[in-house]
Amino acid sequence: MIQLKSPREIALMREAGRLVARAHAEARKLAVPGATTADIDEAVAAVFREAGAEPLFLGYPCSTRGKPPFPGVICSSVNEHVVHGIPNRRPLREGDVVAIDTGCRLNGWCGDAAVTLAIGEVAPDVRKLLDCTAETLDLAIRAMGRCRYWSEVASLMEQYVKSQGFFVIEKFVGHGIGKDMHEEPQVPNFVSKALRRHDIRLEPGVVLAVEPMVAMGTKDVRTLDDGWTVETRDRRPSAHFEHTIAMTVDGPQVLTLP
Repeated sequence: MIQLKSPREIALMREAGRLVARAHAEARKLAVPGATTADIDEAVAAVFREAGAEPLFLGYPCSTRGKPPFPGVICSSVNEHVVHGIPNRRPLREGDVVAIDTGCRLNGWCGDAAVTLAIGEVAPDVRKLLDCTAETLDLAIRAMGRCRYWSEVASLMEQYVKSQGFFVIEKFVGHGIGKDMHEEPQVPNFVSKALRRHDIRLEPGVVLAVEPMVAMGTKDVRTLDDGWTVETRDRRPSAHFEHTIAMTVDGPQVLTLP
């Protein structure tokens, strides 16, 4: 059951989204050679703490039996790590890429966004990967203004990624969002039989966290022994971008912008 949000509720979600955007601005400042993902985690935690917001990721239960809850305020996934990377004290190096994913609940409503940042100069093929993933998210937002169903948008996303010679990660998808970070529906970045059976009508009040994840060499992934970190099986780089987007009578509105 998709929970449609009223204009008032979307306005409250925008406040949470703006705070997430502010957190990402702080993360960008620290995304330099020699910094650590633990440094970024601490900076984002301070942004949320000062605003009286609840971090959504910290303490999130692990789906792997016997593994601890997530220990960070951000997910920080470096190079071949796709999602759910745990912040640590390893210095970032020139040529790395790091996906920063974070979210918060403010006044009862959630915002969630991700961006993949280049650390200094990166290889041309890695830059192309980042540009492709960012453009996949941008084209999805534009398409939401003219498409009636999500499967139409997902098809355009999938086609674009393939046209650039890359691979859509299929094991992880976007999601509905509202008072909780993860609400119905699931929002894949590709077309499947399941999506065609349970398509999402893009009507006013629908709020989605849209998050393409794109890999350089394969769509196949595995979860590491920590129970959280997901990496590409060929250990080649991946990228992840995400915005929280509300459908309104005036079309799609990105809520996780400054």
